[in-house]
Amino acid sequence: MTRSLVIGGTLFIGQALVRRLLERGDEVTILHRSPGTPFGDRVRELLCDRNEARAVREALAGMAFDVVFDNVYDWERGTPAGPVVAAARAAAEGGGLKRYVFVSSVAAYGGGVDHEDDDALAPADHPERYAREKAESERALFQLHREEGIPVTTIRPPFIYGPENPFYRESFFWDRILADRPVIIPGEGERHMQFVHVEDVGRSLILAAHRDEAAGKGYSLGNHPPVTQVEFVEALARAAGRPVRLAFIPRERIEAAGGGVFGPPLYFGIYLDLPTITAKARRVKEELGLEPVPLNQGLQETFEWYRRQPRPEPDFSWEDELLGQVGSGQVG
Repeated sequence: MTRSLVIGGTLFIGQALVRRLLERGDEVTILHRSPGTPFGDRVRELLCDRNEARAVREALAGMAFDVVFDNVYDWERGTPAGPVVAAARAAAEGGGLKRYVFVSSVAAYGGGVDHEDDDALAPADHPERYAREKAESERALFQLHREEGIPVTTIRPPFIYGPENPFYRESFFWDRILADRPVIIPGEGERHMQFVHVEDVGRSLILAAHRDEAAGKGYSLGNHPPVTQVEFVEALARAAGRPVRLAFIPRERIEAAGGGVFGPPLYFGIYLDLPTITAKARRVKEELGLEPVPLNQGLQETFEWYRRQPRPEPDFSWEDELLGQVGSGQVG
């Protein structure tokens, strides 16, 4: 029986991963801050703040795991490399560690398109905290691998979608499509976006944990080729079986009206209107054998989940005001 530690196992990626681990018979421990999990007594809990290096070392003292899956990022405080390194070292000190798998992000590249897995990561002075900290954590882990022999692997997903998504992304658009409302498209809607189904993230983590060739490497994930913002919205409409009207509005106009990328008033889901970062995601197929769920299929599955959820009535007042300012000529 594999002894698996999941750092953060109760949210989106964590739940998908833990379900798979339990299905295959792993002995699963979840390290997180708040007591209680969706899995009851099927898992063991360790309670501490993973951002506190000392607390993590104390929580893991005297414990041994075969595999550790580190998939937590603190969106309010950030998660720098220090706590990540502390967790990896503490897990290795327990003895028997076969793999430490870290969930990074394509954002770790810092920008650009069609990255290969061995491309340089974002520099230490990159202006975006998330990209900077993911890149720094990866570099620190690979240094542990080279200098101390700790068997690490990193996984770099792009935008993650799927059932139980806690981010207001797919649901944002379906709320509007089903209400027969125009969907705001920033600019010309030509920014490219790359997605991966949450189940593919879980599968890739497990594959990376048990393939010898994965030690010391990073693997990008994602459907390829990427899609434009317009193509993504059209795919969401197909999944819902509804037509969609698009309202093309310049980003400067949206910004001037107060539109938000990271918080309300959202105009294109949360975090989705960001500068393009994509990767070719070839090595995960060639070495780990992961074939990603096709985007259209994954969105259809996600829509079926969405339809079963009770949902609050969305507030469209900000959008109505913006759409009223630009007029009907830009809606089609």
